[in-house]
Amino acid sequence: LVLRILLVLLQKYGKIDVVVSNAAANPSVDSILETKEPVLDKLWEINVKSSILLLQEAAPYLKKGSSVVLISSIAGYQPQASMAMYGVTKTALLGLTKALAAEMAPNTRVNCVAPGFVPTHFAAFITTNADVRKAIEDKTLLNRLGTTDDMAAATAFLASDDASYITGETLVVAGGIPSRL
Repeated sequence: LVLRILLVLLQKYGKIDVVVSNAAANPSVDSILETKEPVLDKLWEINVKSSILLLQEAAPYLKKGSSVVLISSIAGYQPQASMAMYGVTKTALLGLTKALAAEMAPNTRVNCVAPGFVPTHFAAFITTNADVRKAIEDKTLLNRLGTTDDMAAATAFLASDDASYITGETLVVAGGIPSRL
């Protein structure tokens, strides 16, 4: 569906200025060694492979000065037991950002946003439980969860000309949760 939309837009406008890849799935809370192969395949296909396929289709239409922003996760830095395989796929996006930045330079910048916990439908299993939510809030230096506006602002910055000398980087937007590999 996304590729069909992309093709329609290309027919109308002929070029692409910004690509944001925000696809994600986490269909399991199993440990890595207990995760079934179909679940592994789904995680890799949606969380990693879809970004690559999207950019393979979009790359010929990216104009000089264009920007790509991949959306990873704080879980890419510290995969938690209940989201371990999801975290591993988000770690892969950190490396993909570096590799694509080198491959697509100098005409296209490639960066990444690693959101912390945001109360969305996707994270509802974490953020709707009051005890779990409080524990996450306590891990942030800002004592709160992020918002979709926080993530949109970081993404918009990296896509903008204000970030014209930034490529191959990941901007962690997680309220101060530790984020080093």
